[in-house]
Amino acid sequence: MDYAALSANLLLVAFIAYLVGTFFFGGAVKSSKTEKTYKDSMWGKIGIVVTIVGFISQLGYFITRWIAAGHAPVSNMFEFTTAFSMMLVGAFILIFFIYKTPSLGLFALPIAIVIIAYASMFPREITPLIPALKSYWLTVHVITAAIGESILAISAVAGLIYLAKNVDLTKKSKERFWLEAVMFTLILVVGFVVSSTAFSLSGYEADFTYVDKNGKASEITYNYPPLFGMSEYEQVTTDTMKPWAEMPAIVNAKTLTTFVWSFASGVVLYVLLRLIFRKPVAALLQPFAKRANSQLMDEIGYRSVLIGFPVFTLGALIFAMIWAHEAWSRFWGWDPKEVWALITWLFYAAFLHLRLSQGWEGKKSAWLAVAGFVIIMFNLVAVNLIIAGLHSYA
Repeated sequence: MDYAALSANLLLVAFIAYLVGTFFFGGAVKSSKTEKTYKDSMWGKIGIVVTIVGFISQLGYFITRWIAAGHAPVSNMFEFTTAFSMMLVGAFILIFFIYKTPSLGLFALPIAIVIIAYASMFPREITPLIPALKSYWLTVHVITAAIGESILAISAVAGLIYLAKNVDLTKKSKERFWLEAVMFTLILVVGFVVSSTAFSLSGYEADFTYVDKNGKASEITYNYPPLFGMSEYEQVTTDTMKPWAEMPAIVNAKTLTTFVWSFASGVVLYVLLRLIFRKPVAALLQPFAKRANSQLMDEIGYRSVLIGFPVFTLGALIFAMIWAHEAWSRFWGWDPKEVWALITWLFYAAFLHLRLSQGWEGKKSAWLAVAGFVIIMFNLVAVNLIIAGLHSYA
């Protein structure tokens, strides 16, 4: 059996199921005057069933890819990001059965969809593990960290719903500005998917040689017109655009180029949405959040951090240090990824401190939850892709 092809098909089924689930959760919210429970809403019942089907399908993808690769599928950006989306949906399903709130699904599933779409832009080929990754501690470290991050992401979803309902978007304010900034950030991810798909369909490629951070000659292929060149680059493909600037070896110029093109695409998409609807993007979501129970969203956000924080601590710090010692003979090396994992940990530690000792509830807690997810995504996207380090293989 071709397990690699089967895993790809199962991931596609999960993607479609999440799209359908989003539609039904939207129906559950719009068809009632108040936030209905799972038992009362037929739309909600169908939505959660479809979501579970999608989750089982994605779990099947994870297992079949594991069989095809011979190792846990968490060793590169495509694998980790799809695993992260799966665990986010799993965390949502668990919390849904506790709190019975369709609004959470209406906001959580689109985020999972965007994350899967983002992952699909990376190479999907199964490749052998480098020596540093040939350890069961890698599997334990990455999976546990992803579970922790997915639970923390649910706190951000609840926080976003809380803010979408309670921030007055009819008046100019700092709250309106920052809520719109969050929506703008999500649109940037969509911009990456759109631009990457466009250049991929066009078949654009530009080959270069360069000197990596270890002083070794290497080759690289750009799939976007190269705005930035690698350190000491030489252009191999002569009929393509020449880079505007050469970057130092510590910066992955190819990824920086991708980021700039994605950012530009996201800006264009955001401007088009503003011109078409003539209102802030956040205002488009507000009708779907109006019926949510603010107190319930605040509780979900807090409890998600209360559960996700210790799991993240185990995976991203403790298990990570054990793996680091086994792979590189040191527990800590101030690698960019390690530093940002520590920053993330400190942020959520501060979140719990402010919540428990200073009484930061409601809007303050919601803003912190959303900000924490932004830090997680920055660690996943920018630190992994732009800054060269021991985790650059991911």
